[in-house]
Amino acid sequence: MKKEEIHHQRFESLSEAHQAFGMPAPLHPLVSVIHGVRGHESGPHSQSHVLSFYKISYRPKLSGKLKYGQDYYDFDGGGLLFAAPHQVLGGNEDDSHPGNCSDLALLIHPDFFLGYPLAKKIKQYGFFSYSTNEALHLSEAEKAMVLSIFKMIEEELSGRIDDFSQDVVISQMELLFSYANRFYKRQFLTRKAVNNNLLERLEELVDDYFNSEAALSKGIPSVQFLAGQLNLSPSYLSDMLRSLIGQNAQQYIQYRLIEKAKEKLSTTSLSVSEVAYALGFEHSQSFSKLFKKKTNLSPLEFRRSFN
Repeated sequence: MKKEEIHHQRFESLSEAHQAFGMPAPLHPLVSVIHGVRGHESGPHSQSHVLSFYKISYRPKLSGKLKYGQDYYDFDGGGLLFAAPHQVLGGNEDDSHPGNCSDLALLIHPDFFLGYPLAKKIKQYGFFSYSTNEALHLSEAEKAMVLSIFKMIEEELSGRIDDFSQDVVISQMELLFSYANRFYKRQFLTRKAVNNNLLERLEELVDDYFNSEAALSKGIPSVQFLAGQLNLSPSYLSDMLRSLIGQNAQQYIQYRLIEKAKEKLSTTSLSVSEVAYALGFEHSQSFSKLFKKKTNLSPLEFRRSFN
């Protein structure tokens, strides 16, 4: 049976988004600050939509409940949500509920960064790929800092545009992203107990995956698969692991692969090819190359060290 195609409302420009909110045209075609988004119930947040630009929105109230079912609160207040271009936003009860919509939003078209290092650097911020339940919860001091930057950007856009305007706004955006990075690191620390529980679940998940021989039929577990099993976004899982163990999700998977390979090479008589296939590799050469890279020994050299 053919799947029904899902159509999302698309906004190619900031002007289109402003029009959908019933607001005047933006002061700058590539950057705008929107106030009172909650008052526009027919706006883009009321149905699933795709933006061709970045969106950083402030919500005065976040639920604080993590997607994986733990009742855990960082702060019982507002926070920030980040979205990169071409992500599907809204379209669910939590996003469309009036009380959960944004009071303030910063919209930035990627073209605004052209010619600046931030055009490349912004792609390195993992929080632009986090899901709604992984929002940044802000303390009162953090909230004041963030909202002051929103205000500075708005004042710069509202003033006389000159040769320095874009440099100033870019600097303010860099400051906002740097603070967001710092505050997310704080959030990982304040959620350390919960995240340690997630790490235990991840370890069990990987163990069960290899012990059940799922790798033989499904291949090496992907970051997307593991994140999905934990109800997390891949970016959030990677950043969480980096804060806990100093490895991102891909590095963690490779580490567990090598540990499992060592176990099989030292305790069984399986050939190198059989070990590779048991771990989900399509080609034993790829396994041998990875093993050598991580241990400085070939699989056979490692096995001989135990004989």
